[in-house]
Amino acid sequence: MAVVTVGAHILDVHARPVPHGPGGPDAVVVVDEIRVTAAGAAAGTAVALARLGNDVVSVGAIGDDDLGDLLVTLMSRNGVDVRGLVRRTAAQTAASILPIPPGGQEGGPPEGHGHPILHAPGANLTLTAGAVGPGLLGAARLVHLGGPDITAGLNDPVFFAMLDAARETGTIVTMDVLSAMPDLLTGAAAFLPHVDHFLPDDAQAAAMTGEDDPEKAARALLAQGPRTVIVTLGGDGSLVATGPADAPAVHRLPALPVEVADTTGCGDAYCAGFITGLAHGRDVLESARWGTAAAATVAQGLGSGAGLTSLDDVLRLLA
Repeated sequence: MAVVTVGAHILDVHARPVPHGPGGPDAVVVVDEIRVTAAGAAAGTAVALARLGNDVVSVGAIGDDDLGDLLVTLMSRNGVDVRGLVRRTAAQTAASILPIPPGGQEGGPPEGHGHPILHAPGANLTLTAGAVGPGLLGAARLVHLGGPDITAGLNDPVFFAMLDAARETGTIVTMDVLSAMPDLLTGAAAFLPHVDHFLPDDAQAAAMTGEDDPEKAARALLAQGPRTVIVTLGGDGSLVATGPADAPAVHRLPALPVEVADTTGCGDAYCAGFITGLAHGRDVLESARWGTAAAATVAQGLGSGAGLTSLDDVLRLLA
């Protein structure tokens, strides 16, 4: 198999555009589009990876409920092997409701006038190393840890030993995080000695290091174990730092100029493009360019995976 994703699995419901102040409790707001997607830093990345032509197995915990059935259907329809998902009878499938303002998540109303995201963490909180089949990680070319900050049950010496054993046999491990909560991100830092490439956004990198400057934050994260840190910067592109923490090679990649509809899922798409580049034998910097193009593709639609049809279509943005 090419890639195993492990971590957060969420069912997202998106609606757009939802204007500020739509009315009282009895108001009906007519929107242009409502879409349901497989999301979360493991499930969303798995779908994007499959659409980019990778063989993908996804591992996570979901509820034994209708939401879980729908999530399994969405992932399977996109070509993801879902046999690694465990069903929980005592917890619901994690789900979010996302009202998207005009202009997208990053281009909507002024600060303080957007809409809250409604989220139920559900079964993600129950994921443990026991859900990962023996030998699964070592059989993969690449393993992606998606959201270990909210799947705290993986913060376990048993799971770290599994990652280390897989890396010794040549498996490459990538990781990103899902939240911006400092206490959760502190727990996620325990994974850094066991991964090769870490892809936080600028707010997450700052919360984990206390450094507001992305380059300083990347250097501080490199000192904790990974050989590459890529800090995504939204409309400002990304910063790629690779090598020793005291003297890394640092590159800034610009975002591609596209019309942004919604930024939900762009981080997952960036990870998927980056991982796909590695799977194709590209170096870290070129793989990050593939990630940039995948994120730009998703930004033009609604929700995770929007617009991703094939790797060739994504790479045309770089031509």
